[in-house]
Amino acid sequence: MSAPLKPPAAETFHHPSGLAGLAADWASDQRTFKNVSWGKAMMWIFLLSDTFVFGCFLLAYMAARMSTTVPWPNPSEVFALEIAGTHMPLILIAIMTFVLISSSGTMAMAVNYGYRRDRRKTAALMLVTAFFGATFVGMQAFEWSKLISEGVRPWGNPWGAAQFGSSFFMITGFHGTHVTFGVIFLLIVARKVWRGDFETERRGFFTSRKGRYEIVEITGLYWHFVDLVWVFIFAFFYLW
Repeated sequence: MSAPLKPPAAETFHHPSGLAGLAADWASDQRTFKNVSWGKAMMWIFLLSDTFVFGCFLLAYMAARMSTTVPWPNPSEVFALEIAGTHMPLILIAIMTFVLISSSGTMAMAVNYGYRRDRRKTAALMLVTAFFGATFVGMQAFEWSKLISEGVRPWGNPWGAAQFGSSFFMITGFHGTHVTFGVIFLLIVARKVWRGDFETERRGFFTSRKGRYEIVEITGLYWHFVDLVWVFIFAFFYLW
């Protein structure tokens, strides 16, 4: 009687270490981020890279301000408004900040109702958030037009250091562009939520899967980032 066959020995897989291991993980047929969707992971990576960009802008602004020998314009005077004959410093900037911070609250509520599958409240709150964002951009356009009419240019201004104009237009313009794209993104997603695209599995951008309300949270991540960046711009540019 022949001896029983032995099962073949299990092959041992050697996982490379270091950069080779990282490349092997990304090249394998599996998700690298086990408990995070690709959409959310890519948004975090984008926000991280954008943090470096804004950080470089603010560092360049601080370096220019501390190195110039010409007095820096006083923000309380430059950004003041005359209302009913009263001189109000930074009043417009205070309202802009209040509007943008309030939009962060409505966005958080929209994410909450999104995970509850309450599409009407989710869409309504996203539209309110978009309205706040559009209001912020409108006030920023008014601020730009006022300063331009007073002689502020990227290469000079009537009040002091020439670097003031270039720093102001570069930083606030870059942030305003982010807010504008955020408003457009909010309107697109809110329309899809309102139509019920996430319930009917209607094909299109951001609606490839039924009940995929995670896009609302991803939109919220971007919007909260834009709000947080404004807090730093407000502190370093307008209060310093």
